[in-house]
Amino acid sequence: MAVRAFVKEFGRLVLGRYGVCAGIFNLTVCAALLVAGPSAASEPIHILMIGDSLTAGYGLIKSESLPARLQTALKQTVPGLRVINGGISGDTTAGGRARLAWSLAARPNAVIIALGANDGLRGLAPEQTYANLNAMIKAAKDAGVPVLLAGMRAPPNLGPEYGSAFDSVFPRLATEHSVAFYPFLLEGVVARSEFNQNDGIHPNAHGVDIIIGKLLPLVRDLIAQIRR
Repeated sequence: MAVRAFVKEFGRLVLGRYGVCAGIFNLTVCAALLVAGPSAASEPIHILMIGDSLTAGYGLIKSESLPARLQTALKQTVPGLRVINGGISGDTTAGGRARLAWSLAARPNAVIIALGANDGLRGLAPEQTYANLNAMIKAAKDAGVPVLLAGMRAPPNLGPEYGSAFDSVFPRLATEHSVAFYPFLLEGVVARSEFNQNDGIHPNAHGVDIIIGKLLPLVRDLIAQIRR
């Protein structure tokens, strides 16, 4: 009953502060992390993957999304693992920053930050992307939550100067905060039609599996860090 009361109050506060969409998202994350709560016997691990449509699984069925496939890939070796889908299509680093605190209140064991694609597509200032991600990483670390940062690259049509400034944001943050780092979320998938949907932007199920294969070693290291 105490957990249900917390979730109800949590939802009321979020709806009042951020509106319906943010409220629905954060209440879902809170329920997933808290209602399933840890048990001393199984010691489940809850990893929040916060991102945009690439995380949400745009154009895919639920079981084909990045978080779902990551959980499936690790379920045999990490019983009790839950990878929470914290993706919102169209979200930017500013949006992720605005909602992270509420997600951290549910006490995930680790956070994978996979934001920045929409910042690049919109040509947002790289210093804004840096500031938002910097605040997110700091908030997670202050809460004692390990971070895996997934990098992104700017679209080539924005020019080399913008591209260089944008692309450098992610390795710079990883170095400054000493967090686990995957340099480019779409490595091996971008611009390859066989691994993307018809829009040429969002990975299909095969593309998701390519990404998972490359992410797995880092996520295993993240889980080992949690267990220490």
